[in-house]
Amino acid sequence: MNKVILMGRLTRDPEVRYSQGENAMAIARYSLAVDRRVSRNSADGQSADFINCVAFGRSGEFAEKYLRKGMKVMVEGRIQTGSYTNKDGVKVYTTDVVVENHEFAESKGSGQGDGGFAPASAPAPAPAAAGDGFMNIPDGMDELPF
Repeated sequence: MNKVILMGRLTRDPEVRYSQGENAMAIARYSLAVDRRVSRNSADGQSADFINCVAFGRSGEFAEKYLRKGMKVMVEGRIQTGSYTNKDGVKVYTTDVVVENHEFAESKGSGQGDGGFAPASAPAPAPAAAGDGFMNIPDGMDELPF
């Protein structure tokens, strides 16, 4: 079984391209900084792994619309390896997580960076009624991400 679950922060805004042809498909690439567990006696403090992720189709469109640098997300997918020969004739090996699902891992404003789920161009949602325990869904969001 090839299944990966990661939680981390986006190191940059997703880079999105569309495939060519009649049925163009979104292909979003981004990387996650995932904290590495270290022992208390470790002198170098906390460290992180930087994991390359790629999302296709509707997941790629979702990443383009809602994910931003600094946001904490949970990613579920599979590991895919590959290789290619670069222009200098050197073989380069790649490892990516192919994203099948992603979820927000914190509420807007509770984290570093943007930390929210609305794109910068979307209006801020109206505040929720005090104590009702539900968040408001931004206008223009046709489909929930989960």
